[in-house]
Amino acid sequence: MSDSVPGSVPVLPPKNSSGRRTGLIAAIVVAVLVIAGVVAYVATRGSSDDAAGDGSTAPTVVRLGTTDVSQPHWEILKDLAAEENIELEIVGFSEYTQPNPALAEGEIDLNSFQHILYLADHNNNTEDDLQPVGSTLIVPLPLYSDKHEEVSEFTKGEQVAIPNDATNQARALFVLESAGLIAFTGEPKVPTPDDVDTAASTVVVRSVEASQTAGLIGDPDIAGVIVNNNFASDAGFDLDDYVYADDPSSAGAQPYINVIAARPDDVDNPVYQRIVELYHDPSVTESVVESSGGTAVIVEGYDAAKLQQVLQDTQANLQAAG
Repeated sequence: MSDSVPGSVPVLPPKNSSGRRTGLIAAIVVAVLVIAGVVAYVATRGSSDDAAGDGSTAPTVVRLGTTDVSQPHWEILKDLAAEENIELEIVGFSEYTQPNPALAEGEIDLNSFQHILYLADHNNNTEDDLQPVGSTLIVPLPLYSDKHEEVSEFTKGEQVAIPNDATNQARALFVLESAGLIAFTGEPKVPTPDDVDTAASTVVVRSVEASQTAGLIGDPDIAGVIVNNNFASDAGFDLDDYVYADDPSSAGAQPYINVIAARPDDVDNPVYQRIVELYHDPSVTESVVESSGGTAVIVEGYDAAKLQQVLQDTQANLQAAG
């Protein structure tokens, strides 16, 4: 038996209008949350890509290792690089033996602490093939004396102390030869004291630790000393009061050009080349010269290819001498 009345319209249950509104509101909330998530993601990506804050991409980070991290010119170089969206990190090392392995192993991207001869010796003694990407400076290697003011005053048989490490000893001998105080028995590419023609020379060479040369300036048996710039400065020398120094612009001085070095695959990296260019900005180079007491000479006119050729020739000379 039916409860409906024949001929009448069936009565349906009333619609739950409040439930439908609740579902609609929930859907809107979900949509808003999704949109908000997308916006947040895009904003985060944008803030990461726009780390410079000026609409450009995030800065390129370059780690450069050196043994003189406290020198003021590095901060100047960092500021110049930052203006071009390059974040230059200066990494300090306490020993000369550290920056090249760090570069070879990818711990840093560049280093700047060595001359070409040191780099050549490193490459020859390892499986590394680190390469110069730019020049920085060269410092003359001076002969000091507390007994003579002119090269012509040195007399036969007087002793001159020189550094005994391989990279500085050869240069010191070239300095004495250039000054006319010694002569070689032949034409050595990387001379040692054994190459000195004693009979044809005025002075006798005495090889000692590089750090000891400055301390021998007052020794009664020593007429002169050849001292690296850093040791002379530490010992309180008047860096301009030398008897003789080599010519930094001469061909013989090329192996002693200090360089910025990179791994071989990075020699054409445009960012690294730009850092080299910024190093030669006057604000940087003036600071470099000032910090050296006016002795440093900024090396211009050597592109990466020319420096790499000097390195190749120097490595060959070292191998032939060894």
